[in-house]
Amino acid sequence: MTPDHNFEKLGLNLPPAPKPLGVYKPFLIVGNYLYVSGHGTVQDDGSLIIGRIGKDMNIEEGKQAAQQVGLAILSTIKQNIGSFNKIKRVVKVLGMVNCVSEFERHPYVINGCSELFAKVWGEKNGIGVRSAVGMGSLPDNIPVEIEAMFELH
Repeated sequence: MTPDHNFEKLGLNLPPAPKPLGVYKPFLIVGNYLYVSGHGTVQDDGSLIIGRIGKDMNIEEGKQAAQQVGLAILSTIKQNIGSFNKIKRVVKVLGMVNCVSEFERHPYVINGCSELFAKVWGEKNGIGVRSAVGMGSLPDNIPVEIEAMFELH
């Protein structure tokens, strides 16, 4: 199965690809690498999931928010290069979690995105290196922001 078919089988929707709200590019190709800027929790209607984990939402809601960020990243990829099949592998994911200071399960939350990528590109190519860190705040009070790097075929 190809990554495009794998995604189709999941039955998930891609939200609209977010537009930059500052001075940056949402993606950049350098050599054989695709860099995707930090993405937020864009939903199908273009609105954002809002809230701080441990205060406004629980850990499972945070994990779902991270999956939604993964879908926003996939939307940017699809819009700009046309197919998930053009990506050879996930290289790196940096996940930032907007949470209360006592929260310690940042990796669990970011698994929402990492598990999605593993389903699209398979465990061998869909899992790269990763960091998952807590933040005191994120733009617009979104619960999760994620940036990623991919290797192209």
